[in-house]
Amino acid sequence: MARFKIATYNVNSIRSRLHIILSWLEENRPDVFCMQETKVADARFPADAFTVAGYHVVFRGMKQYNGVAIASLEKPENVTYGLGGEADDADEDRLIAAVYSGVPVINTYVPQGRNRENPQFAYKLQWYARFREYLVQKWSSDAPLVWCGDLNVAPEQIDVHDPKRLLGHVCFNPEVWDAFDRVKSWGLEDLFRKHHPGEVECYTFFDYRVPRSVERKLGWRIDHILSTPALAAHCDSCNIDMNPRMAEKPSDHTILVAEFTI
Repeated sequence: MARFKIATYNVNSIRSRLHIILSWLEENRPDVFCMQETKVADARFPADAFTVAGYHVVFRGMKQYNGVAIASLEKPENVTYGLGGEADDADEDRLIAAVYSGVPVINTYVPQGRNRENPQFAYKLQWYARFREYLVQKWSSDAPLVWCGDLNVAPEQIDVHDPKRLLGHVCFNPEVWDAFDRVKSWGLEDLFRKHHPGEVECYTFFDYRVPRSVERKLGWRIDHILSTPALAAHCDSCNIDMNPRMAEKPSDHTILVAEFTI
């Protein structure tokens, strides 16, 4: 039996958050560290900093928008980008998958949706549907698999600080819940809620625009780690680390981490 630790972090510009990332990696030494919104073209990705820290890193991104990356202690196998099929080029900077110690890890930055009248909201719902088909075509729900990242959905009433006022937001409405639930129905479990059922004021995102949002606990839980039942049964913990959000020059998100015995 071996320990396996995986974490996810929307960095909101990797070059602006490198001081937090490298410090967290040194202190926590996760086996796999998934990042979203790296916001940097591949040619300018700070890969050398991860190498010095003892990590392999794979990534795909573009200037200013989107971008995904995975750092790992073990060299990744079977690295792929995007949803494939009829996906457009934007998919490749929203999804990266690789296999670590025999465990497939899918790291995604799901479209946010902007507002419900915007074409980006329809794109978000379509993206979830395409992602479910990607799972059906490429992976097995009977085998170990992790899906994580900024999924831009707060799935329960307790996952936002003001559910009545926020109902209808692109990350908190019945259409998005249904789309997310359809993906989960393929065979995925929310690991945070496995260990913290019904626990309130557990958030991974705190809007910069809201004064003292962290201190006032005005947040959202939109970053997630899910796994197939075969792996969920071996998950020992899944917790939100608030320290990165309170660091100097933080991202508006913080780090979610899960540990397994496999």
